[in-house]
Amino acid sequence: MEENSIFYADGNDPEMIKAFHKAQETFKYFWREQSWEYRRIIPGLTISCVKVAFSEQAETGEIIVEHMWINDVSFDGDTVKGYLINEPNDLRNIQVGDYVEIPLTNISDWLFAIIPNVQKPKGLSKLFSSSSEPLPKAYGGFSIQQMRSEMSVAERKDHDNAWQLDFGDFNDILVVNHQKEEPGNLIEHPMSKNMKEKFVEFLQQNPDDIKHIDEDGLSLLHKETIAGNLTTVKVILESGADKSIQSKAGKTALDYAQQLNWEHIIPVLEN
Repeated sequence: MEENSIFYADGNDPEMIKAFHKAQETFKYFWREQSWEYRRIIPGLTISCVKVAFSEQAETGEIIVEHMWINDVSFDGDTVKGYLINEPNDLRNIQVGDYVEIPLTNISDWLFAIIPNVQKPKGLSKLFSSSSEPLPKAYGGFSIQQMRSEMSVAERKDHDNAWQLDFGDFNDILVVNHQKEEPGNLIEHPMSKNMKEKFVEFLQQNPDDIKHIDEDGLSLLHKETIAGNLTTVKVILESGADKSIQSKAGKTALDYAQQLNWEHIIPVLEN
């Protein structure tokens, strides 16, 4: 995937700026999915990346801006971190492979894709089915969808073929897997609920993990709150976690829940 020429986004376009803001508002869903991806034995995402606006002042005094993608993303509730995967067109202060840390308010898009589960035909019906596999379904991609909205049908087809992704309808951008079929997935990730028993067992076997603080000052309660996992948050609280612990940024789990607007978790941490 290259940013060069084909996928460059004009940040001066009011509609594109709206797309940037929407990406920032919904980034929590990207991080929730990515946090579970890191725990999967078998990867579920075919692509997972975040677009960032990088800038540099040229000798003429002009500010050069390029929107490029980073992957291997991590998130501490405030800062998005990862590695640049594009070769800049004009910027000289950054290069592909560089590690970057960006405030959430500075990202311009996010994207992940999942191969849809398709019921394959059985018996003789296989003879009459298509041999082609479905393209991975794209989620997010607000700036991409804004660009697609201005393309002709043929241009969109060429664009989507270049990415090898199913972007769907640019007027109906999805942010979580099976969003239409299972609306509850907007509130709670299925893995959070399905992994409850194993998570309880894990904490019973590793009770010290509840009190462990990482290099960012984040506890397990902080992390599960940031990822929007109500079920695991409840398990951690029931296991005796201290809600008053602050991160290095001076924030409690409740602060992060409010900051990211995880409405289903806020009441649990307020009690």
